[in-house]
Amino acid sequence: MDESIVVENLAKSFEHVEAVAGVAFNVREGELFGFLGPNGAGKTTTINMLTGLARPDAGTIRIGGIDCTANPKAAQHLVGVVPDESNLYQELTGFDNLCFCAALYGMGKTERRARARELLDAFGLAQAADRRFAGYSKGMKRKLTIAAGIIHRPAILFLDEPTTGIDVGSARQVRQLIADLHRAGTTIFLTTHYIEEAERLCGRIAFIVSGRIVRIDTVERLIQPIKAKHVLQIACANMPDDVHARLTEAFPDLEFSVPVNGLIRVEAEHPVGVGPLVRLLEMHSAEVLEAKRVRPSLEDIFVRITGIEAAAMRKEKERKGGGR
Repeated sequence: MDESIVVENLAKSFEHVEAVAGVAFNVREGELFGFLGPNGAGKTTTINMLTGLARPDAGTIRIGGIDCTANPKAAQHLVGVVPDESNLYQELTGFDNLCFCAALYGMGKTERRARARELLDAFGLAQAADRRFAGYSKGMKRKLTIAAGIIHRPAILFLDEPTTGIDVGSARQVRQLIADLHRAGTTIFLTTHYIEEAERLCGRIAFIVSGRIVRIDTVERLIQPIKAKHVLQIACANMPDDVHARLTEAFPDLEFSVPVNGLIRVEAEHPVGVGPLVRLLEMHSAEVLEAKRVRPSLEDIFVRITGIEAAAMRKEKERKGGGR
């Protein structure tokens, strides 16, 4: 399979901060490739270099077989870009914004008007076509920004944090739009700090932390080492300080996480009995609120590989922000 994006030894610093440090990867034609990491990991800096918005200090970039290292705009006709914050015009209507973007790509008046109507309809925005962009909800703005990014039917689409800061329903719709574009054959480079979003959408994923890629693999291969594990999550109140030590001593064949926010995670190679655990906790004055079995996920692998706690990643969902 041909490679749509090839990156070698990419580096970028701002003053004395190394934002991206020797990053290398490739994205195959028709692939949905995820770039996963916390805010500040270097995701947006990388995507800015790939799309010509920033010049690398070192390294090479090839997009669609074209060397873009010296000329960042050389492959612009092949590429669609959806930035982490909308770049559309607040005073224009949804329809006029799309027509304007189409004109920038050299589309004729009849073609761009037809394409704008087609996308407004496909994205569920037809009724808002003649409303000013400033009056759109966050979810509607995000969908129109994606529509603008694909107005010229690009072979390669860069999506930077596409569901950050929008409501759950809109995020679900955006993820469906991304999946539909992928099924239609578009090569997609997706940055996100939402672990479950990457797991749901992507074929392969790169974990980036502090400007460095720490792992690249398929979701299936990443999860394989923990797929057979049995995992239990116990929510408690009034836990004694030594609860972790007591559990480990009483159940040496089980692996316990250090409790965080009243949650204890239990892992084993065999099914875990809930009763004995609950009895021991209650014997030491802990109040068990809930005990449930959970499916091992990409989140577990991310935490193991990067050392970044899942809770820290989840906090970023509570505020709008790019992946810089």
